[in-house]
Amino acid sequence: MKGFTLLEVIIALIIAGIAAAVLFQSVGTGLHATQTASMYDQAIVRAKSRLVAATRGTKLMPGDWRGDDGGGFRYRLHVAPIAGASLRPIGVIGPRAAASIPVVLYAVTVWVGWSDGGTERDVRLDTQQVGG
Repeated sequence: MKGFTLLEVIIALIIAGIAAAVLFQSVGTGLHATQTASMYDQAIVRAKSRLVAATRGTKLMPGDWRGDDGGGFRYRLHVAPIAGASLRPIGVIGPRAAASIPVVLYAVTVWVGWSDGGTERDVRLDTQQVGG
């Protein structure tokens, strides 16, 4: 007997269809994972930028700020004092010696979040900065 029966051809097509469906699902999962990783990368860059903007060039002020960061991202910046101390300058003596200088240690936290198909995701960066 030569050739295939109709039943054998149908079974082969069903197996090929299942294999194609599994392949497409795997490709879709891989693409979603790549997109999620890209969103995490963008969120980290945005959080670093917010952190630098909050801690460089301006006096730290306690507070809580929130807003839209564009591109589907939102941010929250929290600055809170942790500890305070008074420091005396080193090497200056006599009547011109400055009094002690108050110094405050601040905890600075930045969250950048986004919605990923109904799942809320976020990145958090923490640091501590000395302020006067």
